[in-house]
Amino acid sequence: MPRETLTREQIVTAAVAVLDAEGVAGLNVRRLGGRLGVASTAMYYYVKNKDELVTLAADLVWREIELPDPAVTEWRSAAAGLAREVYAMVGRHFWLLPAMSTHLIYGPGKARFDECCLAVFEDAGFTGPHADHAAATVLMYVIGAAHGSAAERAWQARMRRAGVDEDAGQAEVLAYITETAQQFPRLRARLETSAPNSIETLPADTGFEFGLRTVLDGLKARLDHEK
Repeated sequence: MPRETLTREQIVTAAVAVLDAEGVAGLNVRRLGGRLGVASTAMYYYVKNKDELVTLAADLVWREIELPDPAVTEWRSAAAGLAREVYAMVGRHFWLLPAMSTHLIYGPGKARFDECCLAVFEDAGFTGPHADHAAATVLMYVIGAAHGSAAERAWQARMRRAGVDEDAGQAEVLAYITETAQQFPRLRARLETSAPNSIETLPADTGFEFGLRTVLDGLKARLDHEK
């Protein structure tokens, strides 16, 4: 693809595809140029380095979130919808969480989300910094809830890069997890009543919904107390 027909958006979109498959460690600006059919030097005409590319890709995926209209949506429904959107988005892009721990992720995509969150919580009755804190509380819960699934997918990407058979690797990890859990009575009891087939530690979606309701209940109680 000649440089004249290449766009920065195409590069960032292609980077997201690589990140979805291989994670941050698997992204290489020069290799991405080869994938797009351009010389490695041409890539640096659009992005300064890998760090900038990761930051741009991370902001791009935030644009996938469907935003509610706070003017016509009850605040709890709007907040829950945003939380579910972020949870699903992180599920599609497991690399986002580790990227957020090493890169300052901000741009139009993330700002669009933040603006909507503030509108939701301000309409609910939170004022000033309390609206910021409420939005951050929900987001931190979602990030924590999504961590287990993201960690599993990151592990799978490492196995692929290393050429390790995923089934064999997963069986080994599961055996270790099971052996360790057997030493603790409550964990052992849960193993005996379930048949885990994944290294994922994230609760099922019912667990996510339980936690989300609990967080929103707490925020509503705070609102009611301050009235």
